[in-house]
Amino acid sequence: MKALRMMFLALAIMMVSAASAQTVYNSSGSSCGKIENDGTIRNSSGSSVGRFDSDGTIRNSSGSSIGRIDRDGTIRNSSGSSMGRIESDGTVRNSSGSSIGKIESDGTVRNSSGSSIGKAQGIPRERAAAFFFFFPFY
Repeated sequence: MKALRMMFLALAIMMVSAASAQTVYNSSGSSCGKIENDGTIRNSSGSSVGRFDSDGTIRNSSGSSIGRIDRDGTIRNSSGSSMGRIESDGTVRNSSGSSIGKIESDGTVRNSSGSSIGKAQGIPRERAAAFFFFFPFY
C-alpha cells in the first residue's frame, strides 16, 4: 500500500512539473521558447526574455512594460495604441484590421498565407499572438 502511495505521489509531482511551462515551436518544429504558467517567457536557451502579467501587461526582460493584452483581445504597445487584436476564432489582425495570421484551436500558428509558422499548444491565443506577431520574443 505504501508503494502505491509513493507511485501516485511521484506521478503527481511529474504532472505538476510538466504543467509548469508550455513549449513554443518554430515552423521547423524546434523549440523557440517556453511560456511558464506564471507568465515568464523564456527563449530556447532558457533565459527569461519577458513576462505576461496576470493583468494583461507584457514586460521585457528588464521588467519594463512593452504592451498589454486587453480582455477583448486587443494587443497594445507601451503607449496604449492598438497594434492589433486576436478574435475569438483565433484570427489575428493588425491595427488596420487586416488578417496577419491565425492561431488554430490545436495551437498551430499560421501566417496570412496560411502557412504554419509555429506551434503554441496549450498557450492562450492572446499570448501566442503576442509571442509570434507583435513582440520579438524569439
